[in-house]
Amino acid sequence: MSSATASATTTATRLTARDHEVLPVAGAWMLAITRIAFGFYFLWAFLDKTFGLGYATPGERAWINGGSPTTGYLSGVEGPLAGFYNGMAGMVVIDWLFMLGLLGIGVTLITGAGARVGALAGALMYLFMYGAAIPTVNNPFLDDHLTGALVLLTVAAIPAAWSTLGLGDWWARTAPAFLR
Repeated sequence: MSSATASATTTATRLTARDHEVLPVAGAWMLAITRIAFGFYFLWAFLDKTFGLGYATPGERAWINGGSPTTGYLSGVEGPLAGFYNGMAGMVVIDWLFMLGLLGIGVTLITGAGARVGALAGALMYLFMYGAAIPTVNNPFLDDHLTGALVLLTVAAIPAAWSTLGLGDWWARTAPAFLR
């Protein structure tokens, strides 16, 4: 037996049966906290763009005051997909889809009810925002939008992330199969 194999075996035997119980529980809690944090991120964006709370959106550009939640971001896109994104900027249907997406993703991730659908929708929204950010500024490939999409895909893939600190178990019992 090589020393590397012996070291790996020693490390593996240090994990006890109790560790295998505790680690998944801690992982479920961390994924649930991550799910809720991402949900708050999306819900906050909805509230700020709707009411112009003065963080990313000043009051005069609030959606309730006639502002467009997509115009500022989409009209400023540069790069190979600029035409695609610039063409959608300020379109009423795009504004509504974007805002309903922010609200729905935020609520599902915070509550855990429909969290898989919300996480998948959030990952898709992040991928659209990633496309708008090409070429990326600080890294030739990876940016926070792509990383956010990967985290949300992880949340979507692990049911413990929905039921821990949330209504995921209730949702799984009551929702139609295509929404679970």
